[in-house]
Amino acid sequence: MDIGSIILVILGLCLFEVVSSIDNAVVNADVLSTMSPKGRKWFLVWGIFIGVFLVRGLLPWLIIWGANPSLGPIQALFATFSNNPAILESVEKSAPILLSGGSIFLIFLFLHWLFLEEKDFGFGLEKFFIKNGVWFFTCISIILALTVWFALKINPMMAFGATIGAAAFFVTDGFKEQAAKAELKLKKAQTMSDVGKLVYLEILDATFSIDGVIGAFAFTLSVPLIILGNGLGALVVRQLTIKGVDKIKKYIFLKNGAMYSILFLGIVMLLDSFGHEVPAFVSPLVTFVMVTFFFLKSKKQIQTG
Repeated sequence: MDIGSIILVILGLCLFEVVSSIDNAVVNADVLSTMSPKGRKWFLVWGIFIGVFLVRGLLPWLIIWGANPSLGPIQALFATFSNNPAILESVEKSAPILLSGGSIFLIFLFLHWLFLEEKDFGFGLEKFFIKNGVWFFTCISIILALTVWFALKINPMMAFGATIGAAAFFVTDGFKEQAAKAELKLKKAQTMSDVGKLVYLEILDATFSIDGVIGAFAFTLSVPLIILGNGLGALVVRQLTIKGVDKIKKYIFLKNGAMYSILFLGIVMLLDSFGHEVPAFVSPLVTFVMVTFFFLKSKKQIQTG
């Protein structure tokens, strides 16, 4: 990749991490408002270390290493920058498996939002899907079955990757539901210590970060670039949590922009997994376009009241 492509990928990753973490930032801000100044400072210090360096650094590295077990930890970290033909071949062979799983995860994530989650309607058609939410499980079952069917004809491990992606979606969705219930209890419980709230916030952040990490593979398979782009985005989210979350809440369609970006990234990953190469600039470009569109739509809504 040339320097221009690298910068575009990093900026795209940063923006995607920010918009996909808006819900997380809002929850964090609500909890932080009940904490002491010392507790908030601890969240900023340790939250950045754990959320940025451990979760968003460790997870993509483990995914690449797990998909390429023959590589050592250092080789897995810098595989995409290696000149060793054997290492590049290993990454190339594992890419379809990784991408098929990631694509299913992201597409399921979008459809869950489209069919089942409460939202501000960016498009009138979204109301139709909410009214027919019962069809969510039918849709994802058909998508998974078709993906596995066609993947089996190319590589059985691709089909396995798709099922892993589906399993990962349901596991993380379960964690998010439990986190939502825990948030309600947290608001009612006035006696929970700052330490308990910090632990809750870190677990919540780790759960929400999975979406951003998996979506990052639609931009690049380079772990250092993912760590840098997602890390910068996480830092921005931390600052918004403390200083600007009330302003962000006013832009009610930013979540829509994040979810439509997730859909397109999922499609890009699915196409790539089946050998239809999509240029590297497409994922960042789509993210910028979708987020800008819904940002302007939100701004117009604020101005018109």
